[in-house]
Amino acid sequence: MGEILVDAGLIKPETLRQALQNQRGTGKRLGQVLEEMDVILEEDIAAALGRQFGVRLVKGISRFNYPPAILKLVSPEEALARFIFPLKVEKKTLYLAMANPLDLDTAQEVGFRNGLQVVPCVTTPEEIKSAINRHLLAVEKKHQVKDRWWTVLIVDDQEMVQLMIEVTLKKQGYEILKANNGAEGLRLALQEKPHLILTDTLMPRMDGVEMFRNIKANRQIAHIPVIALSAKATPEEEARLLDYGYFDFMAKPINPVRLVARIKRALTQCYGDTPPQSTK
Repeated sequence: MGEILVDAGLIKPETLRQALQNQRGTGKRLGQVLEEMDVILEEDIAAALGRQFGVRLVKGISRFNYPPAILKLVSPEEALARFIFPLKVEKKTLYLAMANPLDLDTAQEVGFRNGLQVVPCVTTPEEIKSAINRHLLAVEKKHQVKDRWWTVLIVDDQEMVQLMIEVTLKKQGYEILKANNGAEGLRLALQEKPHLILTDTLMPRMDGVEMFRNIKANRQIAHIPVIALSAKATPEEEARLLDYGYFDFMAKPINPVRLVARIKRALTQCYGDTPPQSTK
């Protein structure tokens, strides 16, 4: 992706090197990092990819209506993880909005699973996120479990990570609380007293480690199990966080199946087989 932007003359090689250095260990998209550096907008990246590879650029995709049969071609979890959204099917051809139209593996997998040929269309991650929120998540809400027992607090400054976890856990019937940093997470933990907390370790204002330290120092909420999420997927980082006292550790990007399994294990070990009533 970076080399394409350099070849297109949108950024300089030294800018790319700095962006890659800034991106390391954050879990952020390259386009997001470049935008934060005030170098280029993700709309410009999408347009450049479209010109470079002859892929159609699509905009405002959340404003349109989509038949349920189209929306069922891609699950919310897959859409969030891969930044894709199904647009329409014509003559056994699926037009698929993609933040990265060069991701041929995803296009082939979606096409093979649905028995369709896939034509990629490029758009921005924000466009896809907006479409997922309005359409795919709206469909999911109709099928959510009404009697929720568990309350889980998600603390992460990356909105897409929050959404992916939220969609995955709501399918299991969990009540979800969300915070964008450790300060907000600590406040919600004290107010709502969730049964479990998932937290990123690196965040602005108050990071996950400082929040965890404050939680364990407060007798009202010290019992709540906390699972650490980190883009530093090394054995040393896992050992450090577990030694610090976190109940468990999960490396980013988060695998939905592993996420559900780890959360069920934590809740069972901490509360037993019978779920308590929600603390809300």
